[in-house]
Amino acid sequence: MKIIKTTRSICPECFKVIDATLYEEDNQVLMKKECLEHGLFEDVYWSSFEEYTRAQKYSIIGEGVKNPQTKTVHGHPFDCGLCPNHKSATSLAIIDVTNRCNLRCPICFANAAVAGYVYEPTKEQIGKMLQTLREAKPSPATALQFSGGEPTVREDLPELVKMAKVAGFDHIEVNSNGIKLAESVDYCRSLLDAGVSTFYLQFDGMKPEVYIKTRGQDLLATKLRVLDNCRKAGLDSIVLVPTVVKGVNDNQLGAIIEFAAKNFDVVRCVNFQPVSITGRIDYEKRKEMRITIPDCVRLIEEQTGGQVKTSDFYPVPSIVPISQAIGALKGRKYVEFTVHEHCGMATFLFVEDGKLVPITRYADIDNFIKSMEKVREVALKGAKTRAQLHMISASLRHVKLGLLKQLIGSVFKEGSYDSLGNFMRRILMVSMMHFQDPYNLDLERLERCGIHYAVPDGRIIPFCAMNTLYRSKIEEELAFPRRDGARNVNYQEQQCLE
Repeated sequence: MKIIKTTRSICPECFKVIDATLYEEDNQVLMKKECLEHGLFEDVYWSSFEEYTRAQKYSIIGEGVKNPQTKTVHGHPFDCGLCPNHKSATSLAIIDVTNRCNLRCPICFANAAVAGYVYEPTKEQIGKMLQTLREAKPSPATALQFSGGEPTVREDLPELVKMAKVAGFDHIEVNSNGIKLAESVDYCRSLLDAGVSTFYLQFDGMKPEVYIKTRGQDLLATKLRVLDNCRKAGLDSIVLVPTVVKGVNDNQLGAIIEFAAKNFDVVRCVNFQPVSITGRIDYEKRKEMRITIPDCVRLIEEQTGGQVKTSDFYPVPSIVPISQAIGALKGRKYVEFTVHEHCGMATFLFVEDGKLVPITRYADIDNFIKSMEKVREVALKGAKTRAQLHMISASLRHVKLGLLKQLIGSVFKEGSYDSLGNFMRRILMVSMMHFQDPYNLDLERLERCGIHYAVPDGRIIPFCAMNTLYRSKIEEELAFPRRDGARNVNYQEQQCLE
């Protein structure tokens, strides 16, 4: 056993802050922690020490927030948020517009069917949350997701999208199971006309039995209708979002990517989410379900026949030097994705004659990143435009493909959301984000989270803190009883009961 570092975590039973140790054993990174009252807990943190170490090289600590909404009183993680100790600005904002849902999924972040009450902020409350997000400093939130529950059960969702557009959000996405989107082309078009950029579509696999396990019913045909309706409505930006559970759909990763490539006209990204285990569950059951980012990238390499390799994936903060360079050239502050290097990884793929070709085949990513750091240095020194152009031109020598040079060059020239959108429409992004749960929570990761919930009381709360510590309390305080009194158990409770 090799000790990697000590950190702070929480007890999964009482949620008290306790010490935790990360250590390497059999090429895995494991977390061990002990609560004096509830005993010892162990879990897999990252399933590959080699990949853990590679990701560390791209670590970048953000400069935090200049106007935190809360003060440091109780200590991390009980001062969210964002508190003065938080180190990353909002890269993606989330507003839960309801906890109502037209499904009863065994797996659910929001536990919508379990609550027994309805949480549904008013339009006035949502307007204030939008304002709070846009007033964040040093960089206001520009990307927003409406989530839930199932946001499409709100009849006024198009109005909420318009509100967000007026508030100044460049990118607005709706997180959906697709049931209502599959019913009507006109409904899809109404959201597009209101200002929706992307549908963030729950998509767990290519086989009916997968959905029966993860969502309680076969929804594959529903998902396919969503894509057809989006084509007819004129929307060409769908993100497929599989929740990955070991032994349930981890054999579907390659098939999902291949499906995305075949539907490249409307699918922009596949974002895999290794399951977060938010309920109480014993070690053996966790071990059966637990899957981490290195597992996913390894399975993608295997299931794509080596077309996409583990080495093609880079941690999220690896792109920070690019946004910093563009910001320095344009004299403005862009959102920097300074999330923890072990939170997520991604790659970009070109779809060529039905084949998947990673961007790494056409670009020397590491040298390009280094050249971006030099571009930023030159720009910050106030160098003349000619010197800046020379540096950009020099950086593009690390890019082989003419089309890619053109796309990257337009992003540098314009530095706009539209130029970035043009780039994204020529490639397929494959990403993964592993949200934390009480068993693997690392407070160092949490304070660098860039995905934040806005809540009606004016706070902005990191994703993993919201779903682990805050959700039930916030929703209960603002909720009203469900008329049907229904209550379903979630996936983790089911596992414990079996």
